[in-house]
Amino acid sequence: MIGQIAVGSALIVLSVAVHAGFMALAARAVRRREAWLRRPPALIKLAGALSAVSLWLIAGMSVTVWIWALYFLWSGALGDLETAVYFSLVSFTTLGFGDIVLAQPHRLLSGMLAANGLVLFGLTTAVLIDLIRSLHGARTGQESA
Repeated sequence: MIGQIAVGSALIVLSVAVHAGFMALAARAVRRREAWLRRPPALIKLAGALSAVSLWLIAGMSVTVWIWALYFLWSGALGDLETAVYFSLVSFTTLGFGDIVLAQPHRLLSGMLAANGLVLFGLTTAVLIDLIRSLHGARTGQESA
C-alpha cells in the first residue's frame, strides 16, 4: 500500500509539473500577443486565443494520460498499450466505466489517477477563466483583479 501511494504521488507530481509547464507556455504566448489581441476585432481574436489555449491545455492533459498509461504498461499492471491508455483516460476523466480494473498491487493508483484528473481539470478551468477575464477586461478597458 505504501508503495502504491509513493508511486501515485510521484506520478501526480510529475503530471502536475508537466501541466504547469503547458500552462506557463500558454500564459507566455498570450502575454506576448496581448497588445495584438486587444486591437479590433478583439472578440474574434479572443475566441481564437481561447480555442488555441484550450487545445494546448488538452494536449498537456493528454501527456499526463500517456505518463500514467506508460507506467501501467511498464509495471505490468495492464497488458497492452491500448488498454493502458484507455484505462488511464477513463480514470483521468473520472468516467470509471469499470470494464477494466487494476489488480490489488495497483488498485489504489486508479483513485489517485482520478484525483489527478480532477485537479488538472480544475487548474485548466481556472487558467481559461483567467484568460477570458484578462483579455475581456483589457478589451473593455477594465483591469482584471
